[in-house]
Amino acid sequence: MQHSLTGKRVLITQADEFMGPALCEVLAEQGAQVVASTADLSPPEAAAQVVAQAEKAGPVDVLVANLAYRAPTTPAVEVGEDEWRAVFAALVDPLPRLVRAAAPAMIQRRSGKVLVVGSASALRGMKRASTYSAARGAQLAYVQAVGVELAPHQVQVNAIAQNFVDNPTYFPPEVQANPRFQERLAREVPLGRLVSAREDALFAAYLCSSAADCFVGQVFPVCGGWVGR
Repeated sequence: MQHSLTGKRVLITQADEFMGPALCEVLAEQGAQVVASTADLSPPEAAAQVVAQAEKAGPVDVLVANLAYRAPTTPAVEVGEDEWRAVFAALVDPLPRLVRAAAPAMIQRRSGKVLVVGSASALRGMKRASTYSAARGAQLAYVQAVGVELAPHQVQVNAIAQNFVDNPTYFPPEVQANPRFQERLAREVPLGRLVSAREDALFAAYLCSSAADCFVGQVFPVCGGWVGR
């Protein structure tokens, strides 16, 4: 049976965090040749180095920008310069660097995809999450703008905005086992459970495939209905 990503080389960043492990597994199942990078992307030159290393073995057909950072819980009026800059350095700054490194070859081939794994915290207000939500919002605004810009070159840029998706970075076992979290899940998420990592990764695989060529600068909430409440 032909898989949806057969013959595609997919670069996944922070492959050992957030959705990285599930993405690597599911995209490989879908036929992709996965290049799993665990490099620290905070140095300004790191993104270009990661892409260049990946391209040594062949073109990068799909870039999955899986960027994660433990969300601070500082009240907005107490957020300092250091926290603000640290969160943006981890979640926002690497994104244009990755696109600058990977997109030119895609544009030249008139074929390619960029998928940003972002957060629904940019779509619904959360207390004590101003820094994190602002950074995640910047990611989505960037995707919308660049998506429109690259679409005429047959390069599709989209994003998943997720929350309440099972992953080891934001919802480790000890969090899931906490009765207060279970009560919150039942109260806030119409689905009544976490979206599984596999469900999320399968949707990501679809967005990375030619079946999703019609989507341009789109932001897709994956959150069990949390955003719609």
